[in-house]
Amino acid sequence: MVTTFEGKPGGRGKKIGIVAAKFNDFVTRRLLDGCLKELFKHGVRKSDITVARVPGSLEIPLVALRLAKRKNIQAVICLGAVIRGETLHFDLVAEGTAAGIAHAALASGKPVIFGVLATETIEQANKRSDEKKDNKGRDAAVDALEMIDLMARIK
Repeated sequence: MVTTFEGKPGGRGKKIGIVAAKFNDFVTRRLLDGCLKELFKHGVRKSDITVARVPGSLEIPLVALRLAKRKNIQAVICLGAVIRGETLHFDLVAEGTAAGIAHAALASGKPVIFGVLATETIEQANKRSDEKKDNKGRDAAVDALEMIDLMARIK
């Protein structure tokens, strides 16, 4: 018989940290709003959520790791938007952010969720942060809750 573990997205009693970039705020604000609404929908209390706003996506990993190391945080959700421009900067920021967030998860032993958009255009970023349709902030909230439960089941 195969043993299978799978998390469920219940939010009651869960303690969540969120790190959201201020750069491209017209996108990241919608990601944050979608994330918060989804957490509330699943029963997470406002008092159990800590939000840290950082200048840009490359600053997310350091703060994510700091939050993840706190005893009263069970998962950290990282939200940002890196939109391609005319220079190599996009690649450096997107790759550095992804690697840093992965490192934060491994170094802390806690779920650190990658909710950072890396898009070619503003239109793509807007589509993935839509308030009524597709919103990757909402997806990140569900992922965090599932991962908290999964990690508890695997212990």
